[in-house]
Amino acid sequence: MNHLDTALWGVLPYLVLALFTGGSAWRYHYDRFGFTTRSSQLHEHRLLAIGGPLFHYGLLFVIAGHVVGLLIPEALTERLRVSESLYHAGALLVGGTAGLATAAGLGILLHRRLRVPAVRAATSRTDKALYPLLAAVLLAGLTATATGAGHRAYDYRQGVSVWVRSLFTLDPDVPAMTHAPLAYRLHALLAMALFALWPFSRLVHAFTAPIGYLTRPYVVYRSRTPAHPHRHPALTGADTGTPAPRRQGRART
Repeated sequence: MNHLDTALWGVLPYLVLALFTGGSAWRYHYDRFGFTTRSSQLHEHRLLAIGGPLFHYGLLFVIAGHVVGLLIPEALTERLRVSESLYHAGALLVGGTAGLATAAGLGILLHRRLRVPAVRAATSRTDKALYPLLAAVLLAGLTATATGAGHRAYDYRQGVSVWVRSLFTLDPDVPAMTHAPLAYRLHALLAMALFALWPFSRLVHAFTAPIGYLTRPYVVYRSRTPAHPHRHPALTGADTGTPAPRRQGRART
């Protein structure tokens, strides 16, 4: 283990975490109205309606797979009587499908941003760095997933997962990551670069997800044309059949 390995896998994750949290707090304080995707739906909606759901729903499954694979130790799945072959087969099937769906959605969104002039004109300099980085992270992740399909494949649960969990105990297991294949190390480095860019890009809109809508009570709407509009008798004279008396008074001079 040399100084570079210690810097990459023992120091850099905490620097990225500090930049991620501090940058997000700074962005919220000084650019609260900028917590948005800067939607370009008005410029083009057909491709967005296809690529947007593919990317976002696929990404949700990818994140869920990372949480399960990196944070849940192998001993727990053994207690639940989930065999190692069944676990890896499920991870390959679900993770691979979710990764491909995310990559397909991102490809459609990139095609839309490059081919639609109005959307291309609305692309910021941060977006120009964000989209290639997202594509690189997905490509490295899919490569790592594909290399884990063989019988003698690298078991990330005994390497990368151990390193990730050791970060929470403030005692990084650097050798566990240095012995990982190149695809896994590249995927981790690109992911850290993405989290470092996160507070300064459109990705901050993830913090404004309308989760409150799930528990918000229903909104009751009134009819546009009430069946029996009610008017006060004193104003209409409807109860006597005579018009309502006019208000009399002297004009002030």
